[in-house]
Amino acid sequence: MPAADVYAWHAGRGAFERLVPPWQHLTMIERRGGIEDGAVLVFEYRSGPLRGRWVAVHQDNAAGKQFVDRQVHGPFAYWQHTHSFIPQGAEASILEDHVEFGLPFGGLADVLGGVSSRRALERLFRFRHRRTRTDLLRHADVKKTRRLKVAVTGATGLVGRDLCAFLAAGGHEVRRVVRGARIDEGDIVWDPALGRLAAASLEGLDAVVHLAGETTAGRWTAARKQRIMASRREGTRLLAETMAAMKRPPKVLVSASAIGFYGDRGGVTLTEESEPGSGFLAEVTREWEAALEPARAAGVRVVSLRFGVVLSARGGALARMLPAYRAGVGGPVAGGDQWMSWVALDDLLGAALAALTDKRLEGPVNVVSPEPVTNREFAHTLGRVLRRPAKMPLPETAVQQVFGEMGESFLLHSQRVRPEKLEGAGFRFDYPFLEEALRFELGKTRG
Repeated sequence: MPAADVYAWHAGRGAFERLVPPWQHLTMIERRGGIEDGAVLVFEYRSGPLRGRWVAVHQDNAAGKQFVDRQVHGPFAYWQHTHSFIPQGAEASILEDHVEFGLPFGGLADVLGGVSSRRALERLFRFRHRRTRTDLLRHADVKKTRRLKVAVTGATGLVGRDLCAFLAAGGHEVRRVVRGARIDEGDIVWDPALGRLAAASLEGLDAVVHLAGETTAGRWTAARKQRIMASRREGTRLLAETMAAMKRPPKVLVSASAIGFYGDRGGVTLTEESEPGSGFLAEVTREWEAALEPARAAGVRVVSLRFGVVLSARGGALARMLPAYRAGVGGPVAGGDQWMSWVALDDLLGAALAALTDKRLEGPVNVVSPEPVTNREFAHTLGRVLRRPAKMPLPETAVQQVFGEMGESFLLHSQRVRPEKLEGAGFRFDYPFLEEALRFELGKTRG
């Protein structure tokens, strides 16, 4: 990748968020400028019992070559990080990170904490360099596509936060579609419960990505199931009908969906052509996808991304599993023969970009790894990555008693799903195999 491209990616909004690994607790609270001299980043950090504010200022910027960030307030006695972009011919470069730091209190702290701090930095930069490379290659795959203007609902959710950062760092203009009191410049306001979304707010956009919806985690009471259904059906219909009524609507509407569409299907291999299954999740996803019809009928290219189990240490299923597995009490559920179709978060983001830019993708698209595993394989692999035993079984009766219908749907149902449309479009999975995906997400990458 040319040095200028790597530098430009770092200069883009969203790059900082993409470079924070899941195990680091850093939250951006203020940004003044980009990476030019004098630009300031302010974020909150948490490390064990320590919490505080970190303020960094950028300096010594040389466009396409380097920039430096220096701590002016934060947890270190001093910190200076030089990012260098070194050309290796016209189409390749080396990204070099040079960090100088000192621990607070000096002397003994440097001796006791220096080695562990260096190991933590090596772990951090292995993650950062790999994500930088994969993100750049993803955007290079569609570099002939002009800069897109994209609105994103559910922008503060698990997938939405990373998708907004991923698109923005790639040079696209991202506008969040939000509810509530906190409105940033450029945000689009809507209220799906009241049917409020001004068509004028979508004028000039190229695409809309719809990720909003009530969380499915937690016990499914009758009221909760009603909210889950309504949030997906009514919000999706509002978007689709608003776009259908526009003279010049965005050209593409990409909506989240789920492989729950297929129901509990044992070991049968499922593709986008497979029939829907039964159960609450299957009913929800059918309604969810049907609500897109007004936009499709108006000539908008509509894509329903049927997500598998999303692997993210920040939230979702993996984050809920980690405490038990780290304590050595994880293991297979109900014998572990049921199939799990999963997807690495970074591959999901790549699939969303493909859906925005590849006109061959339309209708339902399975977003899952081409290598599904059984629940037993998943448990053993996660235990191996964490270096913990993973032999503590969770009986089916315990799932039903503790989690109810929700637990049955997510832990007991079997779905062996294939990403046939993505593969047919030549999509490249960066993390097709479970162990590699888990090692990257958890910072356990070797070498």
